[in-house]
Amino acid sequence: MKKVALLVIGLFLVAMVSGCIGGGTTTTGGPTTTEEGTSTQVQEQTQTQEQTQTQQAKKVKVAILFDVGGRGDLSFNDMAYLGAERAKNELGVEIEYMTPKSVNDMVPLLEQLAQSKEYDLIVLIGFLWTDPLNKVADKYPEQKFALIDSTTGKVRPNEVDLLFREQEVAALMGVIASGMAYELGGDTIGAVAGMDIPPLWKFHIGYLFGAKYFEKKTGKPVKLLWQYTGTFTDTQVGYNTAMQLLQQGAKVLYGLAGLTHVGMFNAIIDWNEQGKGKALAMGQDASQEWYAPKYIPISGAKRVDVAVYDAIKMVVDGTWKGGIITLGLKENGVGYWDLDGVRQFAEFAAEAGKLKGMTPDDVVKIVKEERDRYIKPYVWDIVNELAEKIKSGEIVFKTPKTHEEYEQIIKELQKGNLNAALEKGSVE
Repeated sequence: MKKVALLVIGLFLVAMVSGCIGGGTTTTGGPTTTEEGTSTQVQEQTQTQEQTQTQQAKKVKVAILFDVGGRGDLSFNDMAYLGAERAKNELGVEIEYMTPKSVNDMVPLLEQLAQSKEYDLIVLIGFLWTDPLNKVADKYPEQKFALIDSTTGKVRPNEVDLLFREQEVAALMGVIASGMAYELGGDTIGAVAGMDIPPLWKFHIGYLFGAKYFEKKTGKPVKLLWQYTGTFTDTQVGYNTAMQLLQQGAKVLYGLAGLTHVGMFNAIIDWNEQGKGKALAMGQDASQEWYAPKYIPISGAKRVDVAVYDAIKMVVDGTWKGGIITLGLKENGVGYWDLDGVRQFAEFAAEAGKLKGMTPDDVVKIVKEERDRYIKPYVWDIVNELAEKIKSGEIVFKTPKTHEEYEQIIKELQKGNLNAALEKGSVE
């Protein structure tokens, strides 16, 4: 795993030369649950053995199709790469990576790969593949597809959709951000988000829910500034957006825009070091604390690597079953990175020669100090209480089906109606 991630950073940090980048567990795969909450079903043992023997005789070949942002964000797409490389090393599969030049190239590329009958599985990374898959999947019923972080809304035997319950990690991060804002002498938190798409709707709902949950538990009001940038690849837009939010009083900014939010990190650094005020950032997907540990005390985890690995393993094991699988706190699909995770990614950066003036031990030490300074025990108590309610199923978040429903939930949350975000359970 270390060699894999070192390769990732060695290849991708080239994109960071001008100052760009792209919990708590570091698990590498765990049980998944379907949308109905049942475990992924294993087929009859004899059938599985026969299929496994067949797969061993013919090496499984997998195509990984990134979204148009491609590799280099050290976030969403690169986490997918880590999962695929793990599958290559542990399961012995052959992997090929591809990135479409534009959205218009997605359907032709997918059609070409499916027609070739060369791949046992085609893995599609991100929401932008949803429409192309809907246009292609039915034409090639023998071709297996795995769509990561989105769903076509159709159940097909040759398609599995792996989704994340982003509300769960975002809710915890909302509590943490609120607590840190008060330690910094403010009551305002913000987010630099990418595109206005369903996964980000869920992040928005969860983040605002967490802020209002903190408010309800402590009596301390919290204001949330949420800004879509419309891009996952423009660090300058991320920088400018972050500066605007900081000028509006945000004390903590949550990065939800891939490579774009590296610009947010840079803005936070400048804001502090130019004496404009004290503010902190939170990363997302990979552990991003190492980029500026003094100013990034924590990162949310979205285990795209786990989803990619699990999809490939289903083919290798002969346990393939079409449908929808969701990963949340219970399945270690989301969370926040603990100090072991922080150390692991800091080691990757150090081995790639990108951890300037620090060692991994320094990063962990600084992050621990910053967490102790800005995330107080009462905040962790609220986080742990909320996490247990989520893991136990005591509360379950709604997933909005339309933009109108998403906007309505946000409006209700802003009024303090936390139950508007819940499909099951309530917050008294």
